Amino acid sequence: MSRIAKKPLSLPKGVEFNIDGQAVNIKGSKGSLDYQVHQSVAVEKEEETIKFRPLDTDDRSAWAMAGTMRALAANMVQGVSQGFEKKLQLVGVGYRAQAKGSQVNLSLGFSH
Repeated sequence: MSRIAKKPLSLPKGVEFNIDGQAVNIKGSKGSLDYQVHQSVAVEKEEETIKFRPLDTDDRSAWAMAGTMRALAANMVQGVSQGFEKKLQLVGVGYRAQAKGSQVNLSLGFSH
């Protein structure tokens, strides 16, 4: 049984979670995301928490899929509420990076 699927997903303030059959829509201050929940997983909304459970509780793959769907939803909630950020480090000789407006120009590898 999936430990991740057993944990309810709590929604932060300002995030809307809408369920229409197997379609899920998540809206927040940073945007809106949609995805389809696997047919072996049921989604239940209770006030400010979301629960994912398999339709067949004896099926191990259904538990695994419920955990996967919960993890995807948690990442989507974080993305629409806080966003994601990745800091890059260029280590070595001959690597260059230049910021031009909203674009980054990377010079990596051999020049010839």
